[in-house]
Amino acid sequence: MRDTSVLSVAPVVLKTPDRAVDLEIRISAPVTGNELPVILLSHGQGYSNHLSSFNGYAPLVNHWAAHGFVVIQPTHLSSTTLSLPSDTPGAPLYWRSRAEDMTRVLDRLDEIEAAVPQLAGRLDRGRVAVAGHSMGGHTASLLLGARLTDPDDGTEVDLTEPRIRAGVLLAAPGRGGDALTEHVAENWPFFSTTDFSRMTTPTLVVAGDKDASAHLTVMGPEWHTDPYVLAPGPKALLTLFDAEHGLGGISGYDVAETTDENPARVSVVQRLTTAYLRTELHPGDPAWQSARDELTAGPDPLGRVDSK
Repeated sequence: MRDTSVLSVAPVVLKTPDRAVDLEIRISAPVTGNELPVILLSHGQGYSNHLSSFNGYAPLVNHWAAHGFVVIQPTHLSSTTLSLPSDTPGAPLYWRSRAEDMTRVLDRLDEIEAAVPQLAGRLDRGRVAVAGHSMGGHTASLLLGARLTDPDDGTEVDLTEPRIRAGVLLAAPGRGGDALTEHVAENWPFFSTTDFSRMTTPTLVVAGDKDASAHLTVMGPEWHTDPYVLAPGPKALLTLFDAEHGLGGISGYDVAETTDENPARVSVVQRLTTAYLRTELHPGDPAWQSARDELTAGPDPLGRVDSK
């Protein structure tokens, strides 16, 4: 699908009495087209005040919407924009609530359509994907089928969302156990039991080969490939050469916390994630194979793709 203009509306407020605050979302969509697939996008954390909200990830959101997707971005309770008290249940990262936000969105698509001018009747509710960066990747992995043990009560947590047909994990956390730093294991114990062995939904994992994330893991950059290595197929892995945690700058335009700013790298992420989701949600579409071929056609490719 060729590029088109994008309509973006925010905040759309979903009244949520059982949540610490109402759920605020941004919806971005092409101004033309029907039967539009949906991408739920989960933000990460980070140092900036507003990237961890529905105001982040414009380089991806604008590209996806211009290529025929409706992108829905919640502001999770972990967002610094909300400044919730530290004793709010689930603080500070709200791992369960983040995943539940996405289920709420899917449950209330009628309300969302009605709140956005020119959107009613244009969504293809049978073609839904989830994407997430960093902590958002953890959220997305739970919706795609990863499991963990609730550190509060010891029960296994299954938040798999069957309405989601494909996923994109961007610099997502890997396995727990001895892969974690002591700080993470002590302060965020839910990371310790992450299990990808039942994450069966088709997923593209995007990882930078210089993304050391030393504050999270004692492993090297390969930790971010765990959702590919440890999950069953079908899976694809896009390894970006010389990329760090920002993957070239996907969280926003010209943001200071991007340590590896590279517009060409961001373009690769834009094109390949779009193509992957296009093909997964429309079987038989050649976009994914074409994008893979394009990635390696030149003399100095910015990454490589593996699949299983």
